[in-house]
Formats: sequence, structure tokens, C-alpha cells
Amino acid sequence: MEVSVEIAQELEAMRAEIWRHNHAYYVLDQPSISDHDYDRLYRQLLDLETRHPELITPDSPTQRVGARLSGRLPVVTHDYPLYSLDNAFNREELVAFDARVRKLLELPEDETLDYAVELKIDGLAITLTYEAGRFEL
Repeated sequence: MEVSVEIAQELEAMRAEIWRHNHAYYVLDQPSISDHDYDRLYRQLLDLETRHPELITPDSPTQRVGARLSGRLPVVTHDYPLYSLDNAFNREELVAFDARVRKLLELPEDETLDYAVELKIDGLAITLTYEAGRFEL
């Protein structure tokens, strides 16, 4: 199926807009859009690329994380990997998340699995290590 020029142009415009917002947020530390509006724009791009995978480019924001680092903070190696958080906007996405976790842990559907759900606040990630209830440096 041939993709219209309008769709290709819309994709490029969305990518450019997201990269501008990423630069403002990650490099300049001056967000230019609310988190809600950014998530909505990113989701629109992701949906359009899902419908037209032949138009996905390696430099698309959906194929990369964040923007270039500012260099103001030191690089740290963690003992354990820090995984990215993802958004869930509706019940179906929560159910899909549960299915992925159960598959990863090899848990049957009827086994109870408890979750701790917290408000996602953007910022820096930190890992703290406690051994026998004491904070370790």
C-alpha cells in the first residue's frame, strides 16, 4: 500500500516537534510542553508509525531515548539495570502489562500478583542499596 505524501510529511513534522520538546526538556532544562501533551503527541506518532512501519526511521523519537545528555552530571554504572517506565493510558494497556509480567515471571493467570502503583514524576533516577536494613554506600 502506497503511503500518501501528507502522511509522510505529518510524521516528519511530529518527529521534529518532539525533538524540539526533547531538547528543551533534557538539554535546556526548560520544558516547552506539559507531560500530558507530550505523551499525547508521542502516542500519536507511535500510532501513526505502527500503521505505517515502512516510514519508521532510525532517528525517530520512538526509536531512541531522550536527547543528548547535558554532560552536567557524572556517568554512573549501576549494580543492576534501571529499566524505563512506560505509560498506561487505559485498562487495556494495564491488562497487557500484567500479561507481559506474568509471561516474564512464568506465572499462571489465576495466581495473585500484587502491584504498587505510583504517580510517575519525571526527573533523575536513583538506586539505594540497603543490606540488613542499613543503607550502604
